[in-house]
Amino acid sequence: MNYLNVGCGYRFHPDWTNIDFVSTGQGVIAHNLTQGIPFPDSSFDVIYNSHFLEHLPKAEAEPFLKECYRVLRPQGVLRIVVPDLEEVVNSYLKLLEKAKNGSPKAAADYEWLLLEWYDTTVRNIVGGEMAKYLAQDEILNEEFVFERCGKEFKNLINMLRKQRQDIELLQTVKSEPIKTAVKEIYRVLRYPSYRRETLLKLFLGKEYTALQIGRFRQSGEVHQWMYDSYSLNLLLRKCGWENIKQCTSVDSYIPNWTRFNLDTEADGTIYRPNSLYMEAIKTSG
Repeated sequence: MNYLNVGCGYRFHPDWTNIDFVSTGQGVIAHNLTQGIPFPDSSFDVIYNSHFLEHLPKAEAEPFLKECYRVLRPQGVLRIVVPDLEEVVNSYLKLLEKAKNGSPKAAADYEWLLLEWYDTTVRNIVGGEMAKYLAQDEILNEEFVFERCGKEFKNLINMLRKQRQDIELLQTVKSEPIKTAVKEIYRVLRYPSYRRETLLKLFLGKEYTALQIGRFRQSGEVHQWMYDSYSLNLLLRKCGWENIKQCTSVDSYIPNWTRFNLDTEADGTIYRPNSLYMEAIKTSG
């Protein structure tokens, strides 16, 4: 069987054809997916995309799903994973009621859920308010965050804490020349085109901030739309898909699905527990 992982990010399997806007690993094809999927009609038996559709503007979702339909063979399977709007809304309402009744734990969980749901849509800088939350010395509801978001966020927390430790270590250096040199290295590594940016800032003045925000908003990090099982079902039907069903991380039309460890980890835990899993079949030629 031929498998295609569209918008694979850093999570892909060598048995699949993997494609994203930029190459994120060996064999990952770089392509602007807003310009279509660069394969002939009926090329694949299975298409998978995880936490990708929500990053497309609503108007671009239908053309993308029609492209998936085009490159899939008759009786082929489409599997889509997105954040689950229905689940997060229901959880939000339950936690809101408990927080109003004075539960400290519910208040902390409520704060995180708002970030998980809303910060990913409105942020104007990398990581947004969510990154600030995860970079705290102590996260009182850390287990709740892991339960909802999986091991990926545990790795993110460790990375943010390491960055903070590096900054704190730099502050203990007494030699100003060494401090300046290290800061310059960090700046060049993070912003390779910083000389160009300096010129733009000089010419644009206060408008440079608007340029930065516009660039970020178009970078692909923010969520452009949200889906629940009802709205995603309607969209899939509109694009010609049939036999649509809601799945779990391990339930699938795809034979031996769990062996790929795309929605699950090697130990069987769920990669993104707060997800909606939907599958559909291309029944016609």
